[in-house]
Amino acid sequence: MEKYQLLEQLCLARGVAGQEGSVRQILREALTDQVDSLETDALGNLIARKRAHGEDNPLRMMIAAHMDEVGFMVVKVNDNGTLKVRSVGGIDARLLPGKRVQIGEKALPGVILQTPVHLQGSGNGVTSIDKLVIDTGGANGIKPGDMVTFEPSYGQVGRLLKAKSFDDRVGCYVLVELLKRDYPCEVVGVFTVQEEIGLRGARVAAYAVDPHIGFALEGTIADDTPKDKDESPTTQLGKGPALSVMDHSAHADPRLVRHLIRTAEDNGIPWQFKQPGVGGTDIGAIHLAREGIPSMAVSVPCRYIHAPAALLDPQDLENTIELMAKAMNDLRFAIDDLRLSG
Repeated sequence: MEKYQLLEQLCLARGVAGQEGSVRQILREALTDQVDSLETDALGNLIARKRAHGEDNPLRMMIAAHMDEVGFMVVKVNDNGTLKVRSVGGIDARLLPGKRVQIGEKALPGVILQTPVHLQGSGNGVTSIDKLVIDTGGANGIKPGDMVTFEPSYGQVGRLLKAKSFDDRVGCYVLVELLKRDYPCEVVGVFTVQEEIGLRGARVAAYAVDPHIGFALEGTIADDTPKDKDESPTTQLGKGPALSVMDHSAHADPRLVRHLIRTAEDNGIPWQFKQPGVGGTDIGAIHLAREGIPSMAVSVPCRYIHAPAALLDPQDLENTIELMAKAMNDLRFAIDDLRLSG
């Protein structure tokens, strides 16, 4: 879809944790004329600031979305030219044999290789990542430390969008769209680094920004495919943005959860709860900064995240943008619940 050209650019870009430069450059170009200031901090976070519009409100809101994607790092080049790698972020080893990847800054092609099934013998389970290798066909110039990503892809599957790295390029896209609008408070958009390996960028950014409120925008698990057991999915495609009340990294501030629910229901925007206890987001670091920051995560449901191809419903994407924009424009909750003063 031409409408989502920026999302396509972001998903085709490559950037594992600590090597997000190409993603950051795309975002910088997209935001140059949309915000009051842009800066890159010492770790590589891209920080975009918008002044309050139309009123003198003391609230400062931080909205985070992480630039990094899951992938691999080369740890050894074997004598036969194959590569040993380690994962960067959480990747399911069951997905990997036969998958195409790109290696290093030159995006050299490779294929993930394991012992052929005919030679494995009986009783063998999933091959762990440390036992897999990448076949490069003898490509030269690869060295330990080079990043490896799934081969970039973008397209449509029926009404759904398909790409690698919706986690969290979809959150980055939502944040760019939000920063194109004006708000009655200061908004600081932070495109964070190294989320997939420990929420590192968000930790330093939250300390520097010192916000009153924090949000994280994510692409999250939609496990709504058929199951043998009768159990609730984490989220479902087409049911609207997912509001997190608790995950492995943080409990959402209940005042913010109430505000998002009230905003959605007042404006007829579909929404869903994300099943508690699954995954983690940048609010795990944000809510612990300084004296503590009320925070919550809002996510676009995606099937098959942390995999070579994920799927999302564009309507969920649009509803996430609208819900966040309306919530950010209505600051009654900040005055009534947080009792902020200048």
